[in-house]
Amino acid sequence: MSTTAPVGTGPRPTIVLVGHGMVGQRFLEALAERGLTATHRVVVLCEEPRPAYDRVQLTSYFSGRTPEELSMTDMGFIEEHGIELHLGDPAETVDRAARKVTARSGLVVGYDTLVLATGSFPFVPPVPGKDAEGCFVYRTIEDLLAIEEYAKARATTGAVVGGGLLGLEAAGALKGLGLATHIVEFAPRLMPVQVDEGGGAALLRTIENMGLTVHTGTGTQEVVTGDDGAVTGMKLSDGSTVATDLVVFSAGVRPRDQLARDCGLTVGERGGISVDDRCRTVSDQRVFAIGECALASDGRVYGLVAPGYEMAETAAAVIAADATGPTDASLTDASFTGADLSTKLKLLGVDVASFGDAHGAAADCLDVVYADSRSGTYKKLVIGAGGELLGGILVGDADAYGTLRAFTGSVPPIAPEQLVLPAGAGAPVQLGPSSLPDEAIICSCHNVTKGAIRGAVTEHACTTVPEVKKCTKAGTGCGSCVKVLGQLVTSELEASGVEVDKGLCGCFSQTREELYEIVLALRISSYQQLLDRYGREDARGGDGCEVCKPTVGSIVASLAPTIGAEGYVLGGEQAALQDTNDHFLANLQRNGSYSIVPRIPGGEITPEKLIVIGEVARDFGLYTKITGGQRIDMFGARVEQLPLIWARLVDAGFESGHAYGKSLRTVKSCVGQTWCRYGVQDSVRMAIDLELRYRGLRSPHKLKSAVSGCARECAEAQSKDFGIIATAAGWNLYVGGNGGATPRHADLLAQDLSDAELIRLIDRFLMFYIRTADRLERTSTWLERIPGGLDHVREVVVEDSLGICEELESLMAAHVAAYRDEWAETINDPEKLSRFVSFVNAPDTPDPVVGFVPERDQIKPDLPLLSIGSRPLEGSAQR
Repeated sequence: MSTTAPVGTGPRPTIVLVGHGMVGQRFLEALAERGLTATHRVVVLCEEPRPAYDRVQLTSYFSGRTPEELSMTDMGFIEEHGIELHLGDPAETVDRAARKVTARSGLVVGYDTLVLATGSFPFVPPVPGKDAEGCFVYRTIEDLLAIEEYAKARATTGAVVGGGLLGLEAAGALKGLGLATHIVEFAPRLMPVQVDEGGGAALLRTIENMGLTVHTGTGTQEVVTGDDGAVTGMKLSDGSTVATDLVVFSAGVRPRDQLARDCGLTVGERGGISVDDRCRTVSDQRVFAIGECALASDGRVYGLVAPGYEMAETAAAVIAADATGPTDASLTDASFTGADLSTKLKLLGVDVASFGDAHGAAADCLDVVYADSRSGTYKKLVIGAGGELLGGILVGDADAYGTLRAFTGSVPPIAPEQLVLPAGAGAPVQLGPSSLPDEAIICSCHNVTKGAIRGAVTEHACTTVPEVKKCTKAGTGCGSCVKVLGQLVTSELEASGVEVDKGLCGCFSQTREELYEIVLALRISSYQQLLDRYGREDARGGDGCEVCKPTVGSIVASLAPTIGAEGYVLGGEQAALQDTNDHFLANLQRNGSYSIVPRIPGGEITPEKLIVIGEVARDFGLYTKITGGQRIDMFGARVEQLPLIWARLVDAGFESGHAYGKSLRTVKSCVGQTWCRYGVQDSVRMAIDLELRYRGLRSPHKLKSAVSGCARECAEAQSKDFGIIATAAGWNLYVGGNGGATPRHADLLAQDLSDAELIRLIDRFLMFYIRTADRLERTSTWLERIPGGLDHVREVVVEDSLGICEELESLMAAHVAAYRDEWAETINDPEKLSRFVSFVNAPDTPDPVVGFVPERDQIKPDLPLLSIGSRPLEGSAQR
């Protein structure tokens, strides 16, 4: 039986929204901001059984993000504004003559204004076998669940058709599920819309180094099936074949415009509901279309969220103008004629960004390019004839995206080459957001300018980033502008004479550096004592928080021998300050098991110790992997097995590798002059000496090092926190390097050092870093942030400009003298061993969630990550 709400029978005009995705939710917010929810009845017909959630971050569900965390809808907002939200009840027909919408349930709703936000659907190429068992699309949570279930049960190899944004996300998901993964892209490079040939090459190298196989410049001709109808492979247009058990089609999307077609609205030749610059459909002035289902007045269908938000705001403004009359210029002038297609994403762990005229289509433009194939970094800026920045592409290092994008269309205040050179490679000037003009767009998702952000601080008294977000909506979309937003808020507050709270957390008003000085000067060895004496007034006597407890625990541990504190991180009060990894002296893995990483100084190991590792891994059924840090990791230990495993390892002479702690990890080395004909110094001996000297040193973040025996740099010392390269006259010391997601070449601190000089400078450098760095700040970031940068650090640790070098050396000497292996102490103390259980109330019961399945003659986690029924999240079609 249908329910009808006809036009004109209610006291208020009715707005019907079809689809409740990200764009639909933004439209509702825009209606509320303009007061229309108070004057209009608003009805939402949503196909999904849950309100709008963040589709941009959909893949984060694989990383454990819950549906509640993905949600973008505050149900309090829905209730407050009287919005009638019908979940799981999509619109099926529209009668434009009667101005009625009929939903699947039979509900009939009359409308005065109809807004279509039905989103898009995945395109599947019309190739033979596309509907075979084992073929999937990658669009909704249901798709992810189905892929995961099939992969676990029937697949070892997977292939993704499409190397664009979503295709690379799908490939990352398959790799995460343990499948050997292929990517097939018809264009000659990955992400052909966003990046050029150079950027595509950098991206290709990085992805192939992850173990994925990429096929570019070829298409899928046929999906091959076996006798049971399931996928067994693919035939490609270049004549090659790919053996695969599972195929994911991610070859783009198409506007979901069938509802519009059925009711006679005009659609584009290639799809999309035709709208004018006010987002009204060209066929019916009472019907609007926004988001991916709309063909904008410039002839484009926009698949990014930022243009969808702009269309939502335009439609809301036009509807408000229709309701109130042309009294507000901001409403009557609202229009959507096109949008910025700039985007920043992290795909397979790689930062990729493009903005403006990224491909250099403008006449007489020039490219400024920096490329480092070793680190997978590629940066290109397109510069106009007048020196203005027209656009750019960033692969591997996109930290400057927010600032560079905001400068698009203007002449930057520094030379273009300084904008692309990485820190430590000769770029003397860092371009900050404070140099941007007020009209620069900081948040493209919500079209928020720098001037609007400044106004939020100066005119609306916002003093924090969350307050500015709430006031302007900046940073609430894709999130790529949040870093720049924070810098702008801080600089504006400081310019206004407002004292900016730079405290560590809500418990301490001091910075980490200030707390370090307090602990050192007053010999405070207790977290509770520090909190009660120097914490914020309302935090004293409390329990602290997850930010300050491990931070203070690290400070106390690094100073323990000097201040007379317990040096063992699980001793006394220290135990309560540790995070999960330190709590069990092991790295927690994704299925709840732990890894075991014994120290192998300099990567040198005897056959006898190799045999011990093999026997331990065999006896406990552990997965083994040789790492880039020149040691052997063992994975898959249950928490109660850790002491048993370490007892065997300690008995064989191994120590903790501290892979779980913010401390020294490894000191890599090449074989040096002992074996290599190019070596000029004994790099292995130096690496062993350094690793044994600095083992267990607690610091603000992890520390990595390497020693190369000659200038050929086989140990990659210039990508480490402190790296050493041999010369004929001694050693060169480099500092502040970093690999990983944000590569940075280390800077030369001193050269041609003797052994003693080298160790003395490293002692000083590390203790100065530990003394002055922020919480979780790598040496690379610290070196760029600290006033004076490298020159200041050189003055302090080489020239002793502050007169503290003797103290720094003394602090390091105390650490070296007091070092004790944490696992050796643990296995000899029954009280300490009592913590290694899964359940305190059932110490003999193992965690039933920790399970494994075989793979390549070893094990891998049997993840309950996406098991159906544990975290259901259905449907995502009509958005």
